[in-house]
Amino acid sequence: MEPAYTQSRYEAPDYPARARHRNVPVHEPGGGADGNERLTAWTGLVLLLLLAAEGLTILSVGSLLTMHFFIGMVLLGPVAVKLGSTGYRFVRYYTGSAPYRRKGPPAPILRLLGPVIVAATVGVFGSGVALAFTGPVGRWPWVFLHKGSFVVWFCAMTVHVLWYAPQLPRILRARRTAVAGRGVRFSLLAASLVLGLVIAVMTVHLAGNWRMGVGG
Repeated sequence: MEPAYTQSRYEAPDYPARARHRNVPVHEPGGGADGNERLTAWTGLVLLLLLAAEGLTILSVGSLLTMHFFIGMVLLGPVAVKLGSTGYRFVRYYTGSAPYRRKGPPAPILRLLGPVIVAATVGVFGSGVALAFTGPVGRWPWVFLHKGSFVVWFCAMTVHVLWYAPQLPRILRARRTAVAGRGVRFSLLAASLVLGLVIAVMTVHLAGNWRMGVGG
């Protein structure tokens, strides 16, 4: 009769394989696909508030030019996180990650608008930073690019926001313990705001070049 202990030797489990067969979730530091969704949603909410304030400065950009510069620079941090979180979801989905595949892709119209939004966002903020450093003297072609990309960005983002806004309450009301990595996500978002504030404080003086009307 074969000793009982040899049974475990013959049945030595392949733990990763067994976990995959039982669909045991793999815990990621940021909470996986659900955590990515929440990070994107919270960052989107912060961006909505900041962009609303930035939009108010456009109504009277002459007298609110410094504030326009300042908020625009603050936005750089959260915008980077938003592009990063959505880009990460894109990569994980198309590389076959099971949790991201289960969530499925965005709606077809949003998949079409995605590259447009990314390109327009880079155009708006990239040209804005360029204008800040070049001043009125070197404003061409940055002013044209800034205005043109803003029109495209505004139209695409209107569709994006109207589609996702009704989903925000459900995502933001999720229980604190529902998804791991809550601290990591909020630390990342807070760090992006701090980074944006640091950039804004260091560059806000550049608005003076435009206020003095150098070069006309």
